[in-house]
Amino acid sequence: MEFNYDPLKTVQAAALFLKLNRQPMEYMKLIKLLYIADRTALDGLDDTITGDKYVSMDHGPVLSKVYDLISHGPIYDKNNPWFEYISPPQKYCVDLCADPGKDELCEEEEEIIEGVYKAFGHINVWKLSNLTHFIPEWQDPHGSAIPIRIEDILRNLGKTEDDIKAVRRDIVKENYFDMLLAN
Repeated sequence: MEFNYDPLKTVQAAALFLKLNRQPMEYMKLIKLLYIADRTALDGLDDTITGDKYVSMDHGPVLSKVYDLISHGPIYDKNNPWFEYISPPQKYCVDLCADPGKDELCEEEEEIIEGVYKAFGHINVWKLSNLTHFIPEWQDPHGSAIPIRIEDILRNLGKTEDDIKAVRRDIVKENYFDMLLAN
């Protein structure tokens, strides 16, 4: 079960966190906040904000694509809007280069991002990283990376097997419509 990664929504979500922060943010903290926001959206909306894939890494759960964008720059995805709006890391921090707006985010997603920032934005990056080790789907990868399945997140959020099947059906429909629009 995979959502479709949405590069513009992802950059708009990251930008909203950076705007709320009003200064550069440690990129690890941004990744943690985005993970918590996606997880919260999955719980309340049966969908994620970014559509990214997730992995367990030593410092907690990570959005795989966002991690690659920050770590490797435009090598793998030079046309990603991330590079137009989010700065390359400097002293382990990223900042806004320009405002991508927020027209791709629905009101509920904006509220989730604002709520996550209010709850966790003030927490030190290392403390936040340690807190994410208590998210049940995270597994210690011992220096590697272990994929986190959407089904596991949903189960850990208390969703039933019928709920998970419904999310799977919605993903299949969304992926089908995206494929039709791409052709």
